[in-house]
This record gives sequence, structure tokens and C-alpha cells, in this order.
Amino acid sequence: MYIKSITVDGFKSYAQRTEIGAFDPFFNAITGLNGSGKSNILDSICFVLGISNLSQVRASSLQELVYKHGQAGITKATVSVTFDNKDKSQSPLGYEAHEDIIVTRQVVIGGRNKYLINGVTAQNTRVQDLFRSVGLNVNNPHFLIMQGRITKVLNMKPPEILSMLEEAAGTRMYEAKKQAAQKTIDKKEAKLNEIQQVLNEEITPSLEKLKQERSSYLEYQKLVRECEHLSRLVTAHKVVAAEKGQVRAAEVQMAAEEAQKVAKDRLEAAKTQEDKLEKELTQLEAKKSKEDCKDLKEVENQFAAAQRAQAKVQSNLELRKQNLEAEEARQAELEKTICTDEETLKERESKVNAAFEGLSGRRSDAAKLNEALAEAQARFQAVSAGEAPKGEGGTVSQLLMEAKEEMSRAESQGKQAELRVKHAKAELAIQEQEARSSNSQYLKCKKNLDAEQAAREKAESQIQKLSYTEGDLEKLHGEKRDAVKRIREMEEELEKERTKFPQLHFDYKDPVRGWDRSRVKGLVASLVTVKERETATALEVVAGGRLYNVVVDTEDTGKQLLEKGDLKRRCTIIPLNKIVGRVVNPKAQAAAQSLAKNGNARLALCLVGFPPEIRAAVEFVFGSTFVCDNMDIARKVAFDKQVHTRAVTLGGDMFDPQGTLSGGARAQTTSVLLQLQKLSAQNQELESARAQLAVIEQQLAKLEEIAKKYGELKQVVELHKQQEALHLATLQQSREHRREVELKTLQNTIKEGEQAAKEAAFTLLEAEKRASSLEKQLASAKGGRDRELLIARTELEACRDRSNSASQTLKELEQGVEHERLELEEGKREVAVLKQQLVNAEKAIEAQREQLSECQRTLSRAEAVCAELQTRLADLQAAVRAKDQEFEAINLALDGAKREKAAAELVVTEASHSLTRAQRDATDSGSMLKCLLHDHPWVKSERHLFGRPGSVYDFSSSDLREAKHRLDQVVEAKAKIGRSVNQRAGGLLEQAEERYSDLIRKKQIVENDRSKLCLTIEQLDSKKQEALNIAWQQVPHLYPLQPPLPTLPPTPNAHPLLL
Repeated sequence: MYIKSITVDGFKSYAQRTEIGAFDPFFNAITGLNGSGKSNILDSICFVLGISNLSQVRASSLQELVYKHGQAGITKATVSVTFDNKDKSQSPLGYEAHEDIIVTRQVVIGGRNKYLINGVTAQNTRVQDLFRSVGLNVNNPHFLIMQGRITKVLNMKPPEILSMLEEAAGTRMYEAKKQAAQKTIDKKEAKLNEIQQVLNEEITPSLEKLKQERSSYLEYQKLVRECEHLSRLVTAHKVVAAEKGQVRAAEVQMAAEEAQKVAKDRLEAAKTQEDKLEKELTQLEAKKSKEDCKDLKEVENQFAAAQRAQAKVQSNLELRKQNLEAEEARQAELEKTICTDEETLKERESKVNAAFEGLSGRRSDAAKLNEALAEAQARFQAVSAGEAPKGEGGTVSQLLMEAKEEMSRAESQGKQAELRVKHAKAELAIQEQEARSSNSQYLKCKKNLDAEQAAREKAESQIQKLSYTEGDLEKLHGEKRDAVKRIREMEEELEKERTKFPQLHFDYKDPVRGWDRSRVKGLVASLVTVKERETATALEVVAGGRLYNVVVDTEDTGKQLLEKGDLKRRCTIIPLNKIVGRVVNPKAQAAAQSLAKNGNARLALCLVGFPPEIRAAVEFVFGSTFVCDNMDIARKVAFDKQVHTRAVTLGGDMFDPQGTLSGGARAQTTSVLLQLQKLSAQNQELESARAQLAVIEQQLAKLEEIAKKYGELKQVVELHKQQEALHLATLQQSREHRREVELKTLQNTIKEGEQAAKEAAFTLLEAEKRASSLEKQLASAKGGRDRELLIARTELEACRDRSNSASQTLKELEQGVEHERLELEEGKREVAVLKQQLVNAEKAIEAQREQLSECQRTLSRAEAVCAELQTRLADLQAAVRAKDQEFEAINLALDGAKREKAAAELVVTEASHSLTRAQRDATDSGSMLKCLLHDHPWVKSERHLFGRPGSVYDFSSSDLREAKHRLDQVVEAKAKIGRSVNQRAGGLLEQAEERYSDLIRKKQIVENDRSKLCLTIEQLDSKKQEALNIAWQQVPHLYPLQPPLPTLPPTPNAHPLLL
């Protein structure tokens, strides 16, 4: 087979349809000028052969092969290659009848890529098989050797050369087919395993179970037939008994009518006698004084009221006595405590006074020691520097001159101060003489000013005790507004979320007044919480419709809700005292977890949280289902013999041990349980916000009172300030005030002058002493300097030690005195408080005594009233008893008549009851017979057989009690078996057997396919071997070996062998 012609249309540079023909059978090269289209011819051949590596045809996509990428109006590229197929020995498989084979490939811009063989559309694999059958595989690594890669081919290693030879021989096609066949065999093997698994895990157990259920169904049918026979026999007995009951009821009815007639005559006589005696009794009662009874009743009421008042006063008196005793005991305790505390205070006060006196002495001693230390330091420094003892600097002569100048200056200052004092005292005497004549208006104004200052200070101290700052109330009002706004927003958001799930609302009306709503727990969905979010979908599938069941405490609560709760929709109620939840046993749970291996198979009950009191209801809903991670685990758990329990995957697919599987795509909606958890969290936040608002309102209520009091006190302070300013302005404008200011100024001047005179005198004295000392030092000069230095050092050290010791002692003493003083003040405050309490206790005792005296007087009055009423009551009762004796005889006779009447009425009633029972029995017998005839139409046709010996209804051969007992047993067994019997077991068994046969048939088909594929692999191996033989035979002829080859050793011993 060789190329005869090529037709290109819209391919690369060929815009128009071009046919290239008359190829030589040995065509193997193309020549021509640059740009004449040589490479495009080769690219078109590779394009038809199905090349997959487009880079070898100089393109990155199939669309680039279209002329100018489709920009010139040409949207598709078509290449057709015509092969000569006259040599049938080289013909592709299946094409031996064709002289020519035309292969066409077409690619469309934005469209599909298609192949045609002889004008017929073919798949890509069919074209590849065609070319591979003649050893053409354009996608072989070495099919197309590009420019520059010849050297690489020449330098190939043996394995690479072998691979190239296999490509040339065409054995690679067989290897590819073999690999494809092997993959198909693997798929068939997996299918066989799956069929076998279904047979072992689903079909076979289901067949065994259905066979057992069919046996149970046959037993159930047997019981049904026996039940029908016994039911007819019992019904026949009932029919006969009803007919006999009608006859007996007629006889009893006649006897009851006769007895009723006699009893009515007796009753009429008893009524006549009773009416006669009642008339006589009425006449006697008319003679009785109505005023006596009225007075007696009135006095009895008054006496009872007086007794109650007396008891109340007595109780109040006892309470007052107890209160008085308690107050007196408290007073004695306070007096004792005050006496003890005062004695302690006196001792402590004496100690404090003594300590203060000692402290003053210590302070003066310490001051003197400090002064002495300062003088000693100055003296030592002066002596060390060769100066005067005071350290004032300069030579002794200069110091002497300065001391004399200071003496003169101090003397002058002292005289000036004495003159100022003298003048001020004279002026002060004049002003004081005038001040004695001050008018009363000024004194009154000054007193008012002092009073206003004291009142203002008192109000300010009360304001400080309130601990209130301006603006606190407004701040708290702002917090309240924010809290109310936040609560309103949360309520709107919560209500908005609730409206999305109306099925989660359970609204009802209280069935009775005072209904306890805690008896209704709510919907199951609202009572449980999801522990893991990813299990929410599975838990909803597990619960199903039970998620919306209502949990109540007892069945009585549920009954009242259904009857009187005015429910808006139908609902199922779970009473906690009756419901019994079924939980998978621990052994089955362990087996399920072991089947899960690396995954999880957990009981749904363990994945939800709930209050302990509703455990029974939650076990009823979630206790009998496993939640598994995936379908494989769920299938194993559901159909395992040890577990055999319903299983649900996290995605919501359910596996039932009965053989059903439900699941598939679920609606993309929010999980109800997760939404409920969100609603619960929002509700908790709302409750928390409401609690916070309540706290703010409580604080606001307290703060409003404080703020009100603060405002009042603030107004009082401002008022006192205004009054104080007015009084002060009035005083400042008066002559007395100016005189008082001048008096204070003169007094201060006198004090300052006297102090200045004292200081001048002291300075003069000190200057005189210093001058005398300097004169002596000047006389002695240098001789005694060393001795003075030693004396000054010794004196300095001694003064320093004394000063340090005195300072430490003074510090310790001051701390102790301060502690004693604070304890003394605290003790005084405590005694003051106790004294105030004592005064209050005395006032309370006085008040209690007055109240006690008043209670005693009230008690005396109440006792006197009770005694008077008791006497009056006794007199009235005696009078009434005398009149009542006349009625006793008539009452006794009347009682006898009433008893006779009651006995007659009882006889009439019994007779009526007997008659009613007889009529009811007759009616019941007739109704029963009618119902039996209506419910059992066969009775009419078989009534003549009832009780006939030898018939089916032979009563002598069957006991009614035993028949009923046996019927009850059969009905019970039938009901018991009927609950579990599968009445469709026969049909299901046939379906299961058909499915089993179908799976066996499919298994055989797959096994046959696998055998055929194995045979195909063997055939491929055989054809590969034939191709190798042909290649082995042709290679020596085409390329004869002429040893020695340049690459072989001098004495080669190599020749081709068929492996």
C-alpha cells in the first residue's frame, strides 16, 4: 500500500483545493525551492495519519492548520490521502476488497475534528487501527525524525534501537492492544467482584430472610383460617344466647311491672301520712317566737366577734411584752458596753496626753541636739579652716568688725520695732474703744453669715456622701436607650429567622385554667443540639418526621392538648412516662465501629445533646440508627449479621437492613437542626440583653432618687452661697467691718513688731557674745588651734551620736502616739454611736410601754364585753330550749313517716330498675342479634345448623369457653405474627430469585468476556511473534551483515537469533 495522491483544501498555505497526484510507488523525498510548500505536504500526510504532537507540524493547535487561522474567510482545513491497495498481501485488515483507500481528516474553526474512510465518517481509533495494521503509527517516537536528530538516532543505545525496531516491525501495536485488553480484563474482574459482593451481602441474605418470611406467612394463613372457623362457632353461640336472652327478658319484664304497681300504692300512703305531720309541725312553729331566734342569732354573732377581738388583743399584748423585754435587754447591753468603752477611753486618753507631753519634751530635746550638732559642725569646720568658730569666713579681725556692725544694726532694728509697736498699741486702744459701741445690726448680719456658711458646708458634705457625679444619670439613660434599641433589633432579627421555619413553632392554648406550661417540653428538634455540624444532615434523615414530634410529661397532658389545646395542625405526641426508647446494644456498637476501621460508625444518640429528663424520647428518635462517614461503611454496618441496624451517611444516604437504600441529591437548604441552634443562640443573647436592661433599669431607679436628692442639695448649696454673698457684701459695706479689718491689721502689726524686737534683741546678744569671743581669740592667736580642733572634733562626734539617737527615738515615739490617737478617735466615734443607739433604745422602750398600757386597757374592755355577751347568750339559749321540747314528739313521728316513704320509694326504684334492666336486656339481646345478623350475613343461611349434632356448629362437641379461649390465643398469635409477617414475602421472594438469576447470568457473561479477552491476548501474542519472525527473516535480506563489523572485535562470533 502506497500513496497515490493528496488533496488539500484550506490547509496551511493551500487556500484553494489542490490535488497532488501521480506519486511513485517508491516515493521517498520531496524537493523544491524555498517557500514552495514542501514541508506543508509532509505536514498534511502527518495530519491525516493522526499525529498528536502538533509541534512536529509546526503548530500549537489544530486551528492554526487552517489557512491564515480562519481570518481570510476559510474556516476549515481538509486533507484527503488516496492509498493504492492493489497489493492484497500488504492490505490493512478488513480492507482487502478495496482497490483504493481514501482517508480524509477535517478540522473546523471552533468546531469538531473528524475522520472519513472512503467517504464514511470514522472514529479516531478506527483510523489508528487501520494504519497500525500496516505498521504505520505516526505517534511512534521514531516515526518522524526531524532535522538535526539523525546524529541522536545513530548514537542510540541497544534498548532504544530495539524499541525503534519494534516500531518498524509493528509489534508495538500488538503490545498496545494487549495492554488495553488487560485493562478491560481488570474492569471485568472488578465487576465480577462487585457482583459476587452483592450476591454475598445483599441477595443471598435477602433470599434466606424471604424464605423464612414465606414460612411465617404460611403459618399466618393457617391461623387466619382457624380464627375464621372459631369466630363463626363463637358467633353461633352468641346468636343462640341472644335469642334465649330475649325470651328471658320478656318474662322478667312482666314480673317487674307487677312489683312496681304494688310499691307505688305503698308510696302514696306514706306521702299522705308525711303531709299530715308536716302541717301539724308548721302550726307549732308558727306559735314559736321569731324574735327569740333572731335575738339568739344576733347575740351569738356578737359573742363570737367579741371573742375574736379579745384573742387579737391578747396576741397583740403578748407581742408588745416580748418587744419591750427585747428593748430593755438591748438597753442594758448598750449601757454596759458604753460604760466599759468610756472607762477604756479615759485610760487611753490619759495615755495619749502623757504621750503627747513626753513627745513635746522629746521634740524640744531633739531640736536642741540638732542645734548643738549644727553649731559643733560649724565650729569644727571653722577651726579646721583657721576661721572663726561659726564658719562665717574671713579673718578674726574681720569677723570682729562684722560682729560689731551687726550689734549696731540689731540695736537700731529693735528700737524701730518698739516704736512701731507703741504706735500700733495706741491706735489699737482707740479702735477697740470705738468697737465697743458696735450696733446690733452688724452683729446680727455677722451671725447670719456664719449660719449660712455652716449650712452650706453641711449641704456640701451631704453631696459628697451621695457619691454622685454630674452627668451620671444622663449617661445611664443613654445606656438604657442603646440597650432597648439593641433588644428591638435582636427581636426583629429573631422573629425574621423564625418566620423562615413555621414548622418549628408549636403553639397551643392552655387546656385548663392555671395550666403548667412546663408539662409541655416542646418539639424534638428544639430540644436537642448537634454536637458536630457535619452530622446535621445525617441526624435529620435519622429523625425524619419524628423531628417534629411534641414531647410531654404524661399521656394525660397529651390527651388534654389534643382535646382542648386548640392545635393548628396535626402532630404526634411523645409522653415521657409511656415511651420506651430502643438503643442498640454495646456489642453491636463495638462491632459497627470495628467495621468502620479508619472511619467512624457512631450511634446517632451520641451525636446530640439533650436535657436528661427527655432521654427516653431522644432514645426513641435517635437510639436505633448509626451515622457513618461514607457509603461503604454504612453498607457494611447495615448488612452485617452482628449489627443488622439501619445506617445513614453524612450526606444523608440511608441503608436499611431490609434491603432498601434511599438518598441522592438533597435540596441546598440550611439544616433545620443547625438553624435551630442558631435561633437558640440568638434567643440566649436576647435574654442576656434583657437581663442587662433590667439591671440598668434597677440602677436607673436608684440613681434617679440620688440624682433628685443631689439636685435638691445643689439648689440648697447655691441658695446658701447667694445668701452668704449678700451678707458678706452687706458686712463689707459697713463701718464696723472696716474697723474690724483695721483692728486685725493693727494686731498683726503689734505681733510682728514684738517678734522683730525679740529677734533684734537675740541677734544683739549673740553678736555681743561673738564679738567677746573673737576678741579673746584674737588675743590668744595661734597657740591653741590644735587643741581647739581636737576639742571640736570630739564635740562634733558626741553631738552627732546624741542627735541620731534622739531622732530615732522621736520617730518611734511619734508613730506610737499617732496610733494611740487614731484608736482614741475611733473609740470616741464608737461611744458616740452607742450613746445615740442608747437614746433611741430609751425612746423605743418608752413607746413600747405606752403601747403595752394601751393594749392592757383594750384587753380589759374586751373581756368585760365578752362576759356580758356570754351571760346574755346563756339566758336566750335556755328560753329557746324550753320551746324546742314541744317539737320533738312531732319530729319523731315525722321521721318515721319519712322512713316509710323512703322505703316505699326504694321499692319503687328497685322495681323500676328491674323493669329497666329487663327492657334493656331485651333491647340489648335484640340489638346484639341484629348486629350479629348485620355483621355476619352467613348467619341467616346457616341458622338452621346451629346446635345440630354432627354439623360444624355442634355445640355438644365444642365448649364455648374453650372455643373463646382458643380464639383469643389464635387472635393473639395472629396479631403477634401479623406484626412481623411480610405478606408480600412470596412476591418479594420471586423478585429476589429473579434478581439472583439475573446477576448469575451477568456474572457468566462477564466471565465469558474475560475468557474471550484472555484468548485475544494470546492471539495478540501469537501475531506479535509472527511479526517478529517476519522481521527476523527480512532484516538479513535488506541489511546483510558482512562481518567483521567495524564495531565488532577481530574475531566476531555474533549472528541474529530469534528470541
